[in-house]
Amino acid sequence: MSTKKNTGSNLQGVSRLITDATIGITDLVEAMHNRIVHPPFLPSTPIQNLITNIAGVTYKSIRWSTRLIGGGIDSALGLFASVSRKIKTTDEKEALSAVLNGVIGDYLEKTENPLEINMQFRHQGKAITLDTASLKKNHPTPNGKILLMIHGSCMNDIQWTRKEHNHGTALAKEFNKTPIYLHYNSGLHISTNGQSFNELLEKLVSHWPSPVEELVIIAHSMGGLVSRSALHYGQQQPNSWTKHLKKIIFLGTPHHGAPMEQAGNYVDVVLEAVPYAKPFARLGKIRSAGVTDLRYGNLLDEDWENSDRFKMNGDQRQNIPLPKHVECYAIAGVIGKAIKSKTRQLLGDNMVGVESALGQHRDPTKNLNFKKANIWIAYESNHMDLLSNPKVYNKIKTWMR
Repeated sequence: MSTKKNTGSNLQGVSRLITDATIGITDLVEAMHNRIVHPPFLPSTPIQNLITNIAGVTYKSIRWSTRLIGGGIDSALGLFASVSRKIKTTDEKEALSAVLNGVIGDYLEKTENPLEINMQFRHQGKAITLDTASLKKNHPTPNGKILLMIHGSCMNDIQWTRKEHNHGTALAKEFNKTPIYLHYNSGLHISTNGQSFNELLEKLVSHWPSPVEELVIIAHSMGGLVSRSALHYGQQQPNSWTKHLKKIIFLGTPHHGAPMEQAGNYVDVVLEAVPYAKPFARLGKIRSAGVTDLRYGNLLDEDWENSDRFKMNGDQRQNIPLPKHVECYAIAGVIGKAIKSKTRQLLGDNMVGVESALGQHRDPTKNLNFKKANIWIAYESNHMDLLSNPKVYNKIKTWMR
């Protein structure tokens, strides 16, 4: 796809997003207006109904004109694409796209918005075509040892490079492995990405230019859940790539959920319970399926199907143990020094608590039971520091040996 086409498509995607957002806010204002005109628990008078009907005409007019103007902008930008000047993709644009997909990626997919990220393997920020000739072109001297780097929520493959360090690049050089980076829409359900990742891995292995000897996964945050989901679906089929997988190293993965999403869900429930604030509960519901899956660490379709993901239903996950034939390792971050504080343990790296990152659970059936030698706590490290902390890298190196 040409840069001009990408530019036009992105502009069209933004215009459609603005259109949909305007309509969404109109719905919110109308709901709030109705709540004020018709107080909870009281019967409505004819005058109140008349006010609502008149206001309803106005709101419908806003929606109609917004769709009309939005459609016009969308068409105009399509024509503009043919004459727009060439704009180079920057790391900042990629980062913005990753955040947008992380927050509303399921919506972008549902509406077929051009801003949606499609899952692909990438090398040096560029998509890899999964056929033998293209793979050999990207990797002129391939070996059978593949290092897979899986990013977290609201991130992309380029962001593995932090403070001039990239775990994948450094490990590949030191251990003679070929680094492959996954790029995906983190706003989709984790199980949806897991199934797509499973299919993509099978295709990668079947077209790799040399016999595959081993696969090693380094996964940050949500990437660890996507990897576990992919492995589960791969073993169910079964797919050949799962037989080559030797190690998974999890960096700050919320195996049992993230407290921030749990808190967000609690806010939803509170807003829903207050009559006049109920319309504002809609604002909390713009967050994606990928984000709400982080509440407890959903891995399978069954974990979220046939349920309202915004309701506080408790942990309904199916228990998926760690694979027996794969060596699994986990690193948890802690923002403070090595002090035994319950609060610091709960906050962990400011995104994921220590117990969740290490797969520990009060329910023995859900405890992942990592080997004691295979877990480690990185003190004075926040969630992002796990990508650049030299001590974290050294620990990974020890496990890679």
